[in-house]
Amino acid sequence: MPEHFFPVSWSDLHRDARALAWRLAALGPFDGIVAIARGGLAPAAIIARELDIRRIDTVCIVSYRENEEGVASVRGQIDVLKGLDGDGTGLLVIDDLVDSGETARLVKSMLPKAHIATVYAKPAGLSVVDTYVTQVSQDTWIVFPWDEGEPVAKARAAGKSESD
Repeated sequence: MPEHFFPVSWSDLHRDARALAWRLAALGPFDGIVAIARGGLAPAAIIARELDIRRIDTVCIVSYRENEEGVASVRGQIDVLKGLDGDGTGLLVIDDLVDSGETARLVKSMLPKAHIATVYAKPAGLSVVDTYVTQVSQDTWIVFPWDEGEPVAKARAAGKSESD
């Protein structure tokens, strides 16, 4: 169980993703963005706008699963649901967070020439990313704005309605 929680609001995320874009602007230009779905989708949209990049794709990876309480905090086997062809030349890979670095290492093995950037980084994953904005301690759980509330699919599966 994490010792610390770091809540990130939509405003915080936008500010930090924009700060990442400023750092990346000096390193570009990039031909396209690859968002690591799902966590990298929102930051990638912000960065794509800031850097005026319209070619956007995804790699879809599952690394966190829900525990018995329904909290997405259990790291398990990493499953690639959708990859990309090529070596990553000219591509900017965006994720919300590098934690252990396992997901970033996997993406780096798939796209070895891509530039990997994350908004937030923990010490165990720092060596895998090329650029990041904010470092947090390894024992910190970042609570992203999209993690607030119960997802609609889960609520519907439990028989709940919008008015519940």
